[in-house]
Amino acid sequence: MSDQQSCIRVFEDQEKIKHYTEKINEFQPFFGRMAQILDLAGNENRLKIIYLLREENNLCVCDLSDILSMSIPAVSQHLRKLKDAQLIQAKKVGQTVFYSLREDSTDILHLLLGHLTTLQNAHALVA
Repeated sequence: MSDQQSCIRVFEDQEKIKHYTEKINEFQPFFGRMAQILDLAGNENRLKIIYLLREENNLCVCDLSDILSMSIPAVSQHLRKLKDAQLIQAKKVGQTVFYSLREDSTDILHLLLGHLTTLQNAHALVA
């Protein structure tokens, strides 16, 4: 038995194949970026941090640590990953570093977090 899969189709639409091959190539850099964002947001704690930064905009690591009941080093590690991915930015004011969402990453993050409201509303209807 062969490991090779086969595909049986009646009609091969070369125009459609060419069109979508070009579209995939055109969007290739963006697929990578979106996958990176979804991978990072796929962690529950980082998703909570993103949510809090969307709601409050400027929070320090101590604020996030208190709200999430996590250690400062744990929160700092998540913030570093989000910052390395250019989803958040840091601004130092005196001795305190405040974190906020980067302007260029807010669209997709708002879209993701907007689904929370949908989930909450659906849950309220069931309860």
